Amino acid sequence: MTTLFDGYRLRDLALPNRVVMAPMTRVRAAAGGLATPSMAAYYAQRATAGLIISEGVQPSLVGQSNPGTPGLHTDEQVAAWRPVTAAVHANGGRIFAQIMHGGRVSHPDTIGTRPVGPSAVPAVGDVFTPAGPRPAPTPRALETAEVPEHAASYARAARRAVEAGFDGVELHGANGYLISQFLSSNANLRTDRYGGSVAGRIRFAVEAVSATVDAVGGARTGIRLSPGGTFWGVEETRVPELYGALLTELARLDLAYIHLEATAEEEVLVDLRRAWPGTLIMNPVPPMGAKQTGRTDADHWLGLGAELISFGRGFLANPDLVERLRTGLPLAPVDEATYYQGGDAGYLTYSAYQYTA
Repeated sequence: MTTLFDGYRLRDLALPNRVVMAPMTRVRAAAGGLATPSMAAYYAQRATAGLIISEGVQPSLVGQSNPGTPGLHTDEQVAAWRPVTAAVHANGGRIFAQIMHGGRVSHPDTIGTRPVGPSAVPAVGDVFTPAGPRPAPTPRALETAEVPEHAASYARAARRAVEAGFDGVELHGANGYLISQFLSSNANLRTDRYGGSVAGRIRFAVEAVSATVDAVGGARTGIRLSPGGTFWGVEETRVPELYGALLTELARLDLAYIHLEATAEEEVLVDLRRAWPGTLIMNPVPPMGAKQTGRTDADHWLGLGAELISFGRGFLANPDLVERLRTGLPLAPVDEATYYQGGDAGYLTYSAYQYTA
């Protein structure tokens, strides 16, 4: 019977276990979207994961969602990431960069221009800006001729990620950001080839992934999806059909994996597992009343056919999460007040389990 601690071959990478560190925004980058020595230490501390997926990294300035996030669209950013990937590799780890275009989930105070989206429909809620939370602005709807350029931005960032030493990339197609906005039936009101029908709504995702595969290869490319998710006010109609069609197109591209969040009914997710011929990373939702996903949740999805299981909050406060899960040690709680405050407190200050005599 498969366990979390069995090795797994992810295309060209030999993973020592099936535990994946999920991407989590930490807004600790320096000015100019540069990675820092603290970021190198943070990821290196967690290198016992079978695979680390980085925080969301913007592929362009207009693609930036939050202040303080890192980029992969300048030579300086590439150079800043190299010590991070080197530190992970020196500690025996493997790391993919998550490429995240925020689309409408941004603000002129952050990016210096009006955010873009599939349609002129604002996100629901406040977005982060350098001056604090502000209502999400109405984005500028992309012209049809502009859309391929934004799809290609993922591929350009992927090339830079490989230059920076990442083992691969994951496109952020979930949680209400740009790819998710195109999949949506209320954020995407387009009547051209990028909207309307299921085939139109999946087109941007397929073009972005195809361009990335052309740039760095399928073995270095994954995508994260949140079927039926409602982040930032997105809605999706005909979810099983929408994602079934998307996975059919993505299967032609021979990707390293797809990464699903448990945002739909289990029956829908199990059907998507059956429909996907390649590696599936599953990101379970913590059970009611729990703050973190645990071993039981992971074993459940391994039993349903997922090959790899991703953990988010558990990795924040437990750099030795793999060992804690393996030995049944208690998980340290997360200080949520330090999620986005910057600095090393609540970032590098969590330690491995302290044994007492």
